[in-house]
Amino acid sequence: MKSTPIGMNGLFGRTGGLAAADQLALLRVLGLLLQLGLTLLGSDAFGLTLQPEPLWWVFGLESAYLALTLWLRHPLYRQSAGIFIALLLDTLFWISWLWFSGGATNAFISLLLVPIALAAVTLPAWGSWSLAALSTLAYSLMILSLPEGHIRHHGMDMSSHFLGMWLNFVVSALVLTTSVALISRRLRRQDTELGWLRENQLRQEQLLALGTASAQMAHQLATPLASLRLLLDEAMEEGLDAEAQVQMGQALSRCEVTLNELRRATESIRERRRQAVTLAALGQNMRQQLMLLMPEVDFSFTLPAGLTEREIITDASLLPALLALVDNAAKASLNNTGEPKVEIGFDSLGDTRLEINIKDYGCGIEAHLLGELGLMPVASRTGMGVAVLLSHASLEKLGGELVLHNGPQGCEARISLPLLPVSAGKGDAA
Repeated sequence: MKSTPIGMNGLFGRTGGLAAADQLALLRVLGLLLQLGLTLLGSDAFGLTLQPEPLWWVFGLESAYLALTLWLRHPLYRQSAGIFIALLLDTLFWISWLWFSGGATNAFISLLLVPIALAAVTLPAWGSWSLAALSTLAYSLMILSLPEGHIRHHGMDMSSHFLGMWLNFVVSALVLTTSVALISRRLRRQDTELGWLRENQLRQEQLLALGTASAQMAHQLATPLASLRLLLDEAMEEGLDAEAQVQMGQALSRCEVTLNELRRATESIRERRRQAVTLAALGQNMRQQLMLLMPEVDFSFTLPAGLTEREIITDASLLPALLALVDNAAKASLNNTGEPKVEIGFDSLGDTRLEINIKDYGCGIEAHLLGELGLMPVASRTGMGVAVLLSHASLEKLGGELVLHNGPQGCEARISLPLLPVSAGKGDAA
């Protein structure tokens, strides 16, 4: 799966109509207000030892930095690196405020865990571990820099108390960087899987609608095709031009064969019939269908001798899927060179996968459409991509894969299908 930057909307969702980037910004603003409130109103109540002059410098720099990142929050939070830089600077400002307001004696030392928690939710593991290491190092330096008067308070040795607080901080940081991070990654993975399932369900619904429409049209075609066949027979009896007879006969034969194939495919799919066929039989059937349905196509066919007896599991949908891709390739070559030329090649990918290459001599596919063709109907100058969509679905159902890419002389469709083991026998497969 292609890796994408972590999206803040995907991590936090929306609460109260605020976008996730605004939620994170709000938390950071509340952090600054908390620092100001504790400094101005809570120093006596909580016994904070303040150093006013450096604290005002900290507040000034933090306010300017916060204003800048609030203005740039949406582009800044689109990438993991931007989120990490923001949380890293937040951690440094929290460390600075704690250092100048009592250090390790500050009752709010646990607020250093807030950036670690945010990193555990929004960043990969390296982000939360980095902030945890930085915060633990800063807390350790605060404890080591405590004057003797704080370690011995009213004749009592407070070193074990501060050691316990430090150990509690380390354990809390470890919990955030492991348990919370694992839960967050699991939730993100589930969101990704749900998104894929929703897209797949939408594609299946589109295919079902297309299949229903195809069945309806096939039913509607049956009567007029029978009437056209009778009219052609009457015209031939009355001495219709020979060339016109041939052309009309070929067109009607193609329609009738396609209609019969559609009926057989519908029955096969409804009954879920699958069978093992050799590549020699598949290739022969494919050549016959091409000569019958697309006699104008100039195709070359390559099947190595070592693959002729290998087998694949297939159903009635495979051949129409391959023929649709060949038809698209022939049209692309015809539009570009004036000749409907197509190259079809069979090859193996190791011992377990078959690769079928269908190459045309067209102008290629627009780069922005390559990633969408086969996954959804896509409007282009040559159509809606429905044939590729149906072929992709048919191949996917058989455990296969369709990849389109532009080569030096046109577009190439690469179909990958699972090969049966050499010892597997022929016959029906569930």
